Amino acid sequence: MKDPYEVLGVPRDATADEIKSAYRRLARTYHPDVNPNDPTAEEKFKEVGEAYAILSDPEKRARYDRFGTAEEQPVGPFFNGAGGIEDIFEMFFGTGFQTQNRRRGRDGEDLRADVTISLSEVVTGTQREVRVRRQSQCPECMGSGSEGGRPPETCAHCRGAGTISQIRQTFIGTVRTSTTCPKCGGAGQVITSPCRRCHGQGLVTENARVSVHIPAGIESGSTIHIPGQGSDGVGMGRPGDLYVVVLVEDDPRFERQGRNLLGYLNLSFPTACLGGEVTVEGLDGPVRLTIPPGTQAGTVLAIAGAGLPPLHGGRRGDLLVEVNVEVPRHLTEEQKRLVRQLDQALRGEAPPTEEEGFLAKLFRKKK
Repeated sequence: MKDPYEVLGVPRDATADEIKSAYRRLARTYHPDVNPNDPTAEEKFKEVGEAYAILSDPEKRARYDRFGTAEEQPVGPFFNGAGGIEDIFEMFFGTGFQTQNRRRGRDGEDLRADVTISLSEVVTGTQREVRVRRQSQCPECMGSGSEGGRPPETCAHCRGAGTISQIRQTFIGTVRTSTTCPKCGGAGQVITSPCRRCHGQGLVTENARVSVHIPAGIESGSTIHIPGQGSDGVGMGRPGDLYVVVLVEDDPRFERQGRNLLGYLNLSFPTACLGGEVTVEGLDGPVRLTIPPGTQAGTVLAIAGAGLPPLHGGRRGDLLVEVNVEVPRHLTEEQKRLVRQLDQALRGEAPPTEEEGFLAKLFRKKK
């Protein structure tokens, strides 16, 4: 097993809040649904979950700090934390050894839901209600699996222990081994009259609605972890978790660049030359933008604070506006004449006077 401190990237004296924060960050990073093209994402996500399961439990963390493993350590001269008793029995007898302290039951399944929000909702954050189809505790038997909610009966085969013990004589002396009870499957209890609604499973399928808070500044593809909102567990099993994947709709007006937004503006040739003020679209409504004289095509102008906020709060990014200078495609003869005069003036050439123009035409006719 890898060092859970190393997996989560926290020091050995990390607080519970630091461990939880590191887990949430890494779970979002390596969740398989967020990284479908990364073949290692699922394994890394599993490692992060296992590391958090150890370090978030004070008893398991204390055992790991002392023995280098989170498994319960037997007491005796042959066991000093270097190996588990299960490994010893596996080596001698080829069978696993199960302790009676093992938690009975089955944990509930984790679930996924997708939700789509607009780019404008990224500015303020929003609340969404997602629908999930999950396994929930049967209301008829209250999860017991027995008709009428009666508690299961103690297994007569193992007397509620969940294991069958055997005594063997070996070269090291008398050894007691334990195997899972074949009658109750290790539960220590049996259901003689199964619930008719859930057929003894203790769970039924239901459609549930879960309210999800989506924070401002969230990125598309981010995952929100909601503990305990997955399927219910069986017996003493824990409920699963719900993972909500947030997708941000594309906005045809903007391109998202982290906290900044990039938009485009078509400027007339005179405005680009002379400058002025124009109105552009922003996420919060129209905003004014100052155009400096002589603005060139491709120039990017910034409107401070008109972009998106960071995920955990702070100053909003900027709205970046890339300028495109419009060149008219169709001009009248008068407009062409004025453009030529402007071109000559910009190149330092004086345009001909009206009299000079007349003489030039006359001279061409005589020739």
